[in-house]
Amino acid sequence: MTKFKLPKVLADLAQARNAVRNHYQDALTARGCNVELKFTLDGNLVGDIGEALAVQMFGIRLTSSRSSEGIDGYLPDTDKTVQVKATGTGRGPGFRATRMKADYLLFFDLDLESCTGEVVFNGPEHYARAMLPDEFPNQRILTSARIREAGKCVPLGEQISPIED
Repeated sequence: MTKFKLPKVLADLAQARNAVRNHYQDALTARGCNVELKFTLDGNLVGDIGEALAVQMFGIRLTSSRSSEGIDGYLPDTDKTVQVKATGTGRGPGFRATRMKADYLLFFDLDLESCTGEVVFNGPEHYARAMLPDEFPNQRILTSARIREAGKCVPLGEQISPIED
């Protein structure tokens, strides 16, 4: 697992999110409200950040269309497919029971408090999918502990190599 500092532009976004959260928490507290709003960055934004990090750190070539279910891109100079997943909440990745499975998976855990990230899983996707039932409806989440366990099963020689900047 590789830890890294978020690029400045992402750190700025995380710090802005933290400032918004803190501002409204103070306002809520001043009005006697003890609810803690998290202002979580999630959904498409975090997914897009994960894909941008995959390009920047590993040279992944993203697919030109969003119609490739379960495939986000390709390893540099090959036709090996890659699925990219990211979280900003510390949770594990969600998987759908798709017909097409990627050859590789990159899973990023972004810590928006410390403006750092971690590549939790880097390797052939089958190591992660082995933690799932053979068949399941809708979407299945691998817990943070399970995806980390799967990541430890990947031999170094089977990981995607980072690119040099």
